[in-house]
Amino acid sequence: MKKMLFTLMFIPVVAIAQPTNWQSRGIGGGGALFCPSISPLDPNNMYLQCDMSEVFHTTNKGTSWDIIHFREMISTGGINTVEFTSDANILYAVNMDYITDERFPVKSTNGGQSWLPIADPASSDTWFLSADPQSSNRLLVASYDELFFSNNGGTSFTPVSSMSDFHIAGVFWDGNNIYVGTAQGLLVSTNGGTSFTMNAATGIPAGSGFISFTGAKSGGTTRLMGTIASQGDLYPGMKALDIGICTGMIKLDVGAGNWTNVYNNIDTDHELFLITSATNNITTFYVGGTNTNNSYPVVYKTTDGGTTWSETFMGTNNQNVITGWSGYQGDEDWWFGEIIFGLKAAPNDANTVIITDFGYAHVTSNGGTNWSQAYVNPADQNPAGNPTPTGKAYAGNGLENTASWYMHWPSFNNIFAGYTDITAIRSTDNGAKWSKDYSGISYNTVYHIIEAPNGTLYAAVSSVHDMYQSTYLVDSKIDNGTGAILYSTNDGEDWNLLHDFNMPVIWLAINPNNANELYASVIDSQTGGIFKTTNLSANASSTWTITADPPRTEGHPYNVQVLNDGTVISSWSGRRASNAFTQSSGIFSSTNGGTSWQDVSDAGMHYWTKDIIVDPHDATQNTWYAAVHSGWGGPANDLGGLYKTTNRGTSWTRIFDSYRVESATIHPLNANEIYVTTESDGLWYSNNLNTATPTFSDLEEYPFQHPTRVFFNPYNEHDIWTTTFGNGLRLGVDGSVSNGLSEYAEQAIRVYPNPADNELTIVSKNAISSWKLVDLSGKIILEGKANSVQCTISTQTLKAGSYILMTSDKDGKIGSEKVMIWR
Repeated sequence: MKKMLFTLMFIPVVAIAQPTNWQSRGIGGGGALFCPSISPLDPNNMYLQCDMSEVFHTTNKGTSWDIIHFREMISTGGINTVEFTSDANILYAVNMDYITDERFPVKSTNGGQSWLPIADPASSDTWFLSADPQSSNRLLVASYDELFFSNNGGTSFTPVSSMSDFHIAGVFWDGNNIYVGTAQGLLVSTNGGTSFTMNAATGIPAGSGFISFTGAKSGGTTRLMGTIASQGDLYPGMKALDIGICTGMIKLDVGAGNWTNVYNNIDTDHELFLITSATNNITTFYVGGTNTNNSYPVVYKTTDGGTTWSETFMGTNNQNVITGWSGYQGDEDWWFGEIIFGLKAAPNDANTVIITDFGYAHVTSNGGTNWSQAYVNPADQNPAGNPTPTGKAYAGNGLENTASWYMHWPSFNNIFAGYTDITAIRSTDNGAKWSKDYSGISYNTVYHIIEAPNGTLYAAVSSVHDMYQSTYLVDSKIDNGTGAILYSTNDGEDWNLLHDFNMPVIWLAINPNNANELYASVIDSQTGGIFKTTNLSANASSTWTITADPPRTEGHPYNVQVLNDGTVISSWSGRRASNAFTQSSGIFSSTNGGTSWQDVSDAGMHYWTKDIIVDPHDATQNTWYAAVHSGWGGPANDLGGLYKTTNRGTSWTRIFDSYRVESATIHPLNANEIYVTTESDGLWYSNNLNTATPTFSDLEEYPFQHPTRVFFNPYNEHDIWTTTFGNGLRLGVDGSVSNGLSEYAEQAIRVYPNPADNELTIVSKNAISSWKLVDLSGKIILEGKANSVQCTISTQTLKAGSYILMTSDKDGKIGSEKVMIWR
């Protein structure tokens, strides 16, 4: 008894402080970037938006980026720009309610630090907003079919025009003259916005209107220019995905004639869409699109007002482009970016232009003579005039626009992260830089990575991305997909095919009692389910059988786990058919290897369940948590939240009521701490998880609305990582000052779990003379002698769970730290 009391005396008290800064990590590239804008007062000050909900901001011309906190603004998905004015403090934009899909105008009076709604003439249906760059009070706002004008900073609006399918292609502000390019032609005000009429100038082909529109004024000449298409192809909210509709490009010198064609000496295989210019230069214009031969982004420039055009973005051999990891013959070639989705010249500097595409941003400061990437740290970029190297590591610069799903640490400095679109990225320096330095993965998405006791990695891969998000719930979006299990024996550097299911694979689990038994969640409405093999060591020759279908399920399995006693548990996710959710989701348990399953779901889980989490601090593994989404359109509504059971699903309690919960992670060193990820409400936290009614708080410092999972670095539990649906990876440090040490210890120790090698590494300030590993009851599990500042302990025989590692040196000084054994 004295021995137990002595041991427990030194169990560390872990005092956790939440991260105050969540750093962007990764190399981006998976989300479309739209709607760049540049300040008329400072060409270094730019915004752009992403279809993954972020609004990005740079004050150094793309050297680094931040995002506007999601509680301040959500991207409208490429419909609207952030609008600068003549006052650096006053900006306008369109914000979005992610849940209701409502769009409404907002204003900042402190340079973009915070945003507040203004009058909403479009009744939450704002499709366009433009602010006068030479004023701080004048702006236009449009609904789907009506245009409104304000001259008092959005305090009030007056309707000034209406038409069906009111696509607005752009606005040129010139004092009392306001020119609006629309799907029906040119709308003009000559009285400062009091009234607008359609311009009568001829030359616009019958039945045509503007796709994109710009204007400039110099001396006594006002020049307007735009790309045009059939009016039937034009509608509010259209983006460059409608590439191919352009039928010409025209210009008008106001008061000097009619519209004339300027679609001159442009390659017929180059399809154009967007146009831009500085407001003070009537000779220089830029137009962007795509090359239909090789799917490269295309930018043309004129310096004579449209008489002649020359290609200025030369992707072949990166002729005039300084690249990041994507470029000619790079990890991704130019076809990955493909289309110019955003194109903007600085209002007062025709030499500064930013372009965006399907994943990246590039900037020129010399009128397109040279372009430079704006999505990785400039210290890592590659010179122009050479193919982009493959397999090179880069540090990101904050422009993270990619869905990430999972992280795994094969060894101390090695991290492998699964992604959508860019497939996966790998770090060999503990997350400082990332690369695509691996081989053998040709699928769109890596959803899950696990490690066997022998160190072999297994990955669940799929051709279908965004699985079980709201747009990927119907069978027709999933059933034609392919997928497989891959394996790597060298920490993720090279991958080989273990088994091709020809269906998406999303999750894997090894039986902790039998390393030859692997389970896989395979998705297809007719032939999908939980598959398993009992001869995993045969690698590509392994044989696979499908387990029984759990009750109610229809081919959409998600998580699968095997508990220490051999019980298999699985979550099955959402499915929609005939415009409604089917009751085919939930949590299921099998005690006979999948021969039969028991439905242990709460009724709230029947429609759209996500992750199931087993409490790592419960040695009995009776405590589980289930993440649940609310659906829409009927019985699936209002069911979202985090559910808890302490009896393996016999009964559940919803302990966190949220619209949609993605996942949850319990702190490996503190059983009372849990992090909860949500679809639209950011990252949440509780430090009293095991009370009857735990309380949850919003981690306001976390800036992105949709984290997917939280991971603790198994070699340093104070590093907390998040994967996200659209913002790559983020790293926070929990700020703990105790460092896991007993308050009585004079000697500092650090313990690193090594899941790849089944061992613990102890690093000590002084030479260790002996060590003991005890469980939480105080029982000595392992002990040994040492004579070094660093030693290792084999954990091959240990079960997963929490332990206390105690050390002493030759002078009897004692150190201790709580550690987790990961399996």
